[in-house]
Amino acid sequence: MNPIRRREDANRRRTNGVGGPKRSTERVGKSRPKVKKAAPKRPARAKRAPVSLDAKRREPKVPVAVSSNLPGIRLNKYLADQGIASRREADVLIETKKILINGKVAKVGDRVLPTDTVELAGETKLKRYIAYYKGRGIITHSPGEKEIDIVTRLKKDYGITDVTPVGRLDKDSEGLIILSNDGRITGPLLDPESNHEKEYTVTVDKNVTPAFCKLMELGVMIEGYRTKPAVAIPSPKNQKRFNLIITEGKKHQIRRMCAALGYQVTSLKRVRIMNIEAGALKPNQYRKIGSQELQTFLSELGIS
Repeated sequence: MNPIRRREDANRRRTNGVGGPKRSTERVGKSRPKVKKAAPKRPARAKRAPVSLDAKRREPKVPVAVSSNLPGIRLNKYLADQGIASRREADVLIETKKILINGKVAKVGDRVLPTDTVELAGETKLKRYIAYYKGRGIITHSPGEKEIDIVTRLKKDYGITDVTPVGRLDKDSEGLIILSNDGRITGPLLDPESNHEKEYTVTVDKNVTPAFCKLMELGVMIEGYRTKPAVAIPSPKNQKRFNLIITEGKKHQIRRMCAALGYQVTSLKRVRIMNIEAGALKPNQYRKIGSQELQTFLSELGIS
């Protein structure tokens, strides 16, 4: 082969067949090194003073009680405190414009100052006090469907409409309950701190023992509460019967006391409230509380 021909073929391969010198894909010369930008300097943090463990404990926030700055007391509370009427009755008297403060008709929400003069306009209603024997199955307050309460029974059988029961007596219990239209007696009579006596005749499902009576007198634990001291008197005629005198009136108290000692009540009758006795009354019978009896009753309640 001709040497000149070989030289031309070599030149053609070097130019990739394009007719010019081959371009290098490599960068010519030295590349610049990448320079990292310095991060901005943060201001130096101030050193914290050491904190004691006690200081770290945060005391719980206690809500601050907001006291009323209004002078005097509410009119209905004043009337109740004076024994003129219960708070509910006082509201009725105020709404019917029968209460005067310093000679002016009072309004609901008015307050009484020590220097004010409060008067009851017009004549007061005649107060009535009745001893009533509630029979078993009769409701004291708020009867449900197909139930009969004391007020309905009195209205139907005797036409009495102006008195309401003071206190309660269980549906399955019977006996004495006082009815009146005098709201002054409600608070003092029902206040458990007043220690007014109520006496019951109780019949249970087995013989009453001296130990049982002693425990009833000392007080019985019922659902975390110990009842106040009482008096238990066994019946000389019936070994399953006794009388119990208590000075409080928790819900179903006597039944729960007996149950806690392993006895079940089969009959419960209230025979006395303070000095007022049921006497010879039968279920759904009533009698007016007499003058001397009433005077003693009101005096023990602190009502003149």
